[in-house]
Amino acid sequence: MDAYDAVVVGGGIVGSSVAYHLARGGSRTLLADREDEGRATDAGAGIVSPLTSSRSRDPDWLEFATGAADYYPELADRLDDEGAGPTGFDRPGLLAVAVDEGEVPEYERSLEAIRSRRDRLDDGPEIEEIGPDNAASEFPPLGDAVRAFRYPDAGRVEGRRFAAALRDAGRSHGLETVEADVTEIRIDGRVTGVRTADRRTIPTETVVVAGGAWSPAFADQLEISLPISPQRGQIVHLGLPSGSSEPEEWPIVKAFRDHYMVPWPDGRVAAGATRETGSGFAPRTTAAGVREVLEEALRVAPGLADAALEEVRVGLRPASPDGRPVLGAVPDVPGAFLATGHGPTGLTFGPYSGKLVADRVRGESRGLEAFSVDRFEE
Repeated sequence: MDAYDAVVVGGGIVGSSVAYHLARGGSRTLLADREDEGRATDAGAGIVSPLTSSRSRDPDWLEFATGAADYYPELADRLDDEGAGPTGFDRPGLLAVAVDEGEVPEYERSLEAIRSRRDRLDDGPEIEEIGPDNAASEFPPLGDAVRAFRYPDAGRVEGRRFAAALRDAGRSHGLETVEADVTEIRIDGRVTGVRTADRRTIPTETVVVAGGAWSPAFADQLEISLPISPQRGQIVHLGLPSGSSEPEEWPIVKAFRDHYMVPWPDGRVAAGATRETGSGFAPRTTAAGVREVLEEALRVAPGLADAALEEVRVGLRPASPDGRPVLGAVPDVPGAFLATGHGPTGLTFGPYSGKLVADRVRGESRGLEAFSVDRFEE
């Protein structure tokens, strides 16, 4: 079989971004994906709002996440220009609400922390507190909010569509894609190729493992510790009744119990999500998971009670022990790279992670030390 400059293993949003950026940079690149059921990219709700995340207390995480959020509009515009749009990315803003007095202390702590982080970054719009009536006018299904603030820069992305746009644009730069199960990375002093389940050998001097929750399958071959485990997330998609007022204008809504609602222009509201550590590789819907999501959604937005239950998406997030992704070169194996472990932030980080790992493959990028696989050897 023909040799490639690089083979990327895994076709979610992270792998698709690595492959796109490598191909755009002139590398002859093959993207191999076996299209596993339960891929996180296909299920995630896609909130791009690092400042309002509870993880933003981690300075390394916040710096990286801010870069990722800033990169989204630039990349989306480029993909549109390359004829691969629409990408499914836009910025509807985010509405954070305290729906009872018990949530007010956490609301106030979050608001103060977000303003402090924004001032430290010296970037982004002001965080605006709005009255309960204004909050309900912005998101009509909302119940009686006690306090609310709006963050206008928050984005949303349809993961499936954005990943497909990356692959489509990549093909215009010579990217090749194949449905294949890569089972072995061939190493002889350095990477020499990959082998597939149907016994094909594909020569290459560079392999990027971007297999999400399935990435640890290559840990023994690469002689590394890669403690990535699947964390199941269930997201309920609700169809709004006909006549609902312009849902494409509604903001993302977050309360203070790790759940959210993301409205989409086609009249859906995605409500999520469970975080089921220890789920194993079981991308299935459960009664308890759906109940958890719906109870929280209706607690915050009782006006959704008449919405149709259209779909439940289930994804297996690749969760790392410290909540940070695993990015960069594999020690002592020239030509081997990792781009995995994003947990619930895969859609937030994915395109940017892919760009930086592609840059690292070409020897152009530094600054990934905080995300190196080396940290698991300490």
